[in-house]
Amino acid sequence: MGVLLSGYIATQYIALDSAHAQQSVGFREYIDFFDGYSLRYPQNWIQVKGAGADIFFRDPFVLDENLSVDISSPSSSRFKSVEDLGPPEEAGKRVLKQYLTEFMSTRLGVRRESNVLSTSSKLADDGRLYYLVEVNIKSYANNNELAVMPQDRVVRLEWDRRYLSVLGVENNRLYELRIQAPENVFQDEENDLRQVMDSFRVNKITA
Repeated sequence: MGVLLSGYIATQYIALDSAHAQQSVGFREYIDFFDGYSLRYPQNWIQVKGAGADIFFRDPFVLDENLSVDISSPSSSRFKSVEDLGPPEEAGKRVLKQYLTEFMSTRLGVRRESNVLSTSSKLADDGRLYYLVEVNIKSYANNNELAVMPQDRVVRLEWDRRYLSVLGVENNRLYELRIQAPENVFQDEENDLRQVMDSFRVNKITA
């Protein structure tokens, strides 16, 4: 096992059921004992340091396909349950607003089209309640935003991405697993990405 500052990555691959075997390349498990969460991620993804999240993994070939975990500050949050966010629908609006704020652009001629595709809750095998949110965001931009004539400003699709979030609460903190993938990639790798979502757990920190 390779020891990390706040957790470890198990070197063994996790066996997959036969329904997913042909589409998957296997998973590794990441456990963060210091901050209190665990997940599985595709074994060919690489960890990126200094990405601004508690942990960040990405596909080495499709850079827009990645996952990260964000955790609320222990000094400014007193969450008791994910239900503190309201029902899943309200959590979905919060997640979408956060994404749009982060992707805000000051470029002329940029337009974002966004939709909350689904929101739900699940009681996992650890007895905790989690919220699941799926969002699609498309970004459009003019090919020549400084052109004087409207016909010279042709709108084109810059990117089209699926965002999957899993929200959980433990240790008085809100945890969010975020998965991002281009829509065309998501269609091919949906089974794997949903397994990552299903694997996310928050854990009580024992001092």
